Amino acid sequence: MKNFLTLLATVWLTGTALGQFYVTVYNNDLALVKERREVQLGSGRTSYRFENVPGKIDPTSVHLADITNPGNVTILEQNYEYDLVSEEKLLERYLGKEITIVTKEEKQFTGTLLALSNNIILKDDLGKIFIVKQDGIRNILFPSLPEGLVIRPSLFWLLEVGKAGKDKLEISYLTNGISWEAKYVAVADKEDKRLSFDGWVTVNNNCGMSFPEAHLKLVAGEPHIVKARPPRGVLMEYAKTTAAEPQFTEEAFFEYHLYTLERPATILDNQIKELSLFPTANVEVKKIYTFEAARDSKVRTELEFKNSKEAGLGIPLPHGKVRVYKEDSEGMLQFIGEDEIDHTPKDEKVTVYVGNAFDLVGERTRKDFKSLGDRGSEETISIKLRNHKREQVEIQVLERLWGDWMITSSTHRYEKKDANTLRFVVSVLPDREEEIVYTVRSKW
Repeated sequence: MKNFLTLLATVWLTGTALGQFYVTVYNNDLALVKERREVQLGSGRTSYRFENVPGKIDPTSVHLADITNPGNVTILEQNYEYDLVSEEKLLERYLGKEITIVTKEEKQFTGTLLALSNNIILKDDLGKIFIVKQDGIRNILFPSLPEGLVIRPSLFWLLEVGKAGKDKLEISYLTNGISWEAKYVAVADKEDKRLSFDGWVTVNNNCGMSFPEAHLKLVAGEPHIVKARPPRGVLMEYAKTTAAEPQFTEEAFFEYHLYTLERPATILDNQIKELSLFPTANVEVKKIYTFEAARDSKVRTELEFKNSKEAGLGIPLPHGKVRVYKEDSEGMLQFIGEDEIDHTPKDEKVTVYVGNAFDLVGERTRKDFKSLGDRGSEETISIKLRNHKREQVEIQVLERLWGDWMITSSTHRYEKKDANTLRFVVSVLPDREEEIVYTVRSKW
């Protein structure tokens, strides 16, 4: 049933005019909102209703300050009112009170509401009882809005005001329902030597409120929050365009990085807004093939670049998804893979796993094993690498070893990367196979 509710009285509202917004958005479904409004205040003890707040506000985080006269206003009591008007709540509040019902046949019944379920039962002034089926109702008229119901979430304050006047108040609070994430678009050149690299910001607002002409800041990092809030993800399609000039300025802030949009932006409720984070960068990149049998039986393909000015970038990169494209023989962009990168400071390496190499094959076999008592062993490992490409390739082989180990023999040069990792780098000619054979002695 769809009823149209008519209120016969207006609702008292104060301070409903929207002010100036400053919105700082975090990665983890959290935002700090500051709003400045000019308000006519009377001196002494006064009440004030602050409307147009998000439905997902954390009322315990609210802070109020008088910008015009610092210290002029003190909050004595605060109430967060979120019992919103609905058909069901209006009918519940009017049990035992008089309402008017208009049916689809234009018949009108006025009386005291006795019960509501599938039907509405009224008693008129003469004591007659009327039962009206809900699917036959066109309108329900209520004399006024019951006390305690509000049309939007509101803060109600009891204030102590030192000096009367028109002051600018700043209210700040935390709210859930707003998050942001970075997304990157990379286009590899023909030789896979350079990437055209774009950064985008996606702001997702479903907090229950819009923020017109807001001053927007984004925090990249992981502030500790007592209650975990899962991040929300959205998708962005890629069109082959060039990102605009910088819209954000970046600065180090505490243990995080702060990105400030250089112009106001309207952030509507239930809206996903996308903004260019930085202009297109042309980045020097290296393609790496990796075979790690303990992790995967395939040969992984990764693109690696250094986030430095010398390589063509050199700015802090927020955590986000990287989608990689490449032009085919007809000049059409094709999607070749995606990965996520962590928060990456400047001058650090970025590695993007784009997929597995179709024409490269790795095979690991244990050729021999000897037990050296209860706390030791010796084994011989064979790793075969086959290249079905038309060009020579270099493949990195990573082996995971445990305990106190030592290589006693090897057909190829190797590097001990750390306590548990053995690394080979092998060149394989087109349509050829290369075999690594090594023996390792381990104690534990």
